[in-house]
Amino acid sequence: MVVIAVAALILGILTGTFWHSGLAALLTASSDYILYLLMFLVGISIGLHRGILGRLRQYHIRILVIPAGIIAGSLLGGILCGLLTGMPLAQSTAIACGLGWYSLSGVTITNLMGPRPGSIAFLSNLMREIFSFFSIPWISRHLGYFSCIGPAGATSEDTTLPMMIRYTNEETVVISVFNGVICSAAVPVLIAFCSRFF
Repeated sequence: MVVIAVAALILGILTGTFWHSGLAALLTASSDYILYLLMFLVGISIGLHRGILGRLRQYHIRILVIPAGIIAGSLLGGILCGLLTGMPLAQSTAIACGLGWYSLSGVTITNLMGPRPGSIAFLSNLMREIFSFFSIPWISRHLGYFSCIGPAGATSEDTTLPMMIRYTNEETVVISVFNGVICSAAVPVLIAFCSRFF
């Protein structure tokens, strides 16, 4: 699955670079609809397994523990990297709080702090997403299903969701989608907060 996912990514990059056609433009413009179709199919899969939503209701407020842990861990990681590299903490924490959403964090941090931290934000959050593709199979076997959500961060509701579907169970997939929604909503708030208060 990891090899196929990475091969598909590389094939997509090559296609976008060397083959400029109406079909490529149509596929790019339809990426949101493809994601909606994926979410619909995930919903069907969840609906076929009775009792999952009931088990999720038992979590109550505890369902927020995973996104809160991801945000706190990313923020602490940004502080540590800033101290180790000598980068201003406002930049290092804002970059880390992209939570894997490389397109938004790259553009937002470029607008707030300049092209250098914006480029670092884009690359580091892109690498987080790619790392997730490789690490989720290993994490699911050795650390448990819920631990797979951590490296994915904000991408756990979209780009890394197929890996969650393949290597975890339906309950984890539901929490993964919920986590992705919370983390994605938090990214712009966290970047703005870090740029002002660090």
